[in-house]
Amino acid sequence: MHYAFWKPTLKAPGAHRPDRHPVVSQMVLGSDLGRRNTGRGTALAAALLLFLAPALAACGDDAGGGGDSPPPTPTVEETTGPAATAPADQAAAEREVRQNWEKFFDPGTSLRDKQNYLENGDRMAPVLQAFSGDERGSQVGARVEKVEFTSPTEANVTYTLTLNGATALPDAAGTAVEQDGAWKVSVKTLCGLVALNQTGDATPLPGC
Repeated sequence: MHYAFWKPTLKAPGAHRPDRHPVVSQMVLGSDLGRRNTGRGTALAAALLLFLAPALAACGDDAGGGGDSPPPTPTVEETTGPAATAPADQAAAEREVRQNWEKFFDPGTSLRDKQNYLENGDRMAPVLQAFSGDERGSQVGARVEKVEFTSPTEANVTYTLTLNGATALPDAAGTAVEQDGAWKVSVKTLCGLVALNQTGDATPLPGC
């Protein structure tokens, strides 16, 4: 076993003494340097952030960030009112329906004039002849009981068909249509009356 003896060395007063613990001194010194470097780095990072903040904000705006995007344009839904079920002047239209209906069925109205009160009258001469040409047709009249408009150009008509002034067909149903600015008896109404006088094997007349 070896023994090492420590031998103290005497130095004159004021002489520089070597550091007895060089490792500890270096550790302490290193810690101070580290703190100084850390503090300096933090200060530099803060300054860099302040310097770059406007540039970063500008880049964010150019990139079209979601927070700054304009709101979508709202759509406007167009609303429409209910469809009209009668002419604008319903009272005047009803008066015309009644007058023209009764003129059409008046035995005193000529076949030529009847065409003016019938839908597509200029093409319905054969049907008019079949309806009004015989003896009974020349005695038929009509009296309007009720007019109900279903649209601005069409109406349901309830009427009484007479023969020599006497009731022949009460509560008959027909339709009136507005054509060329005038209210007229519809083709299907006249064709329906003609069919009443025909036998089952009769050929339908042109226009019906």
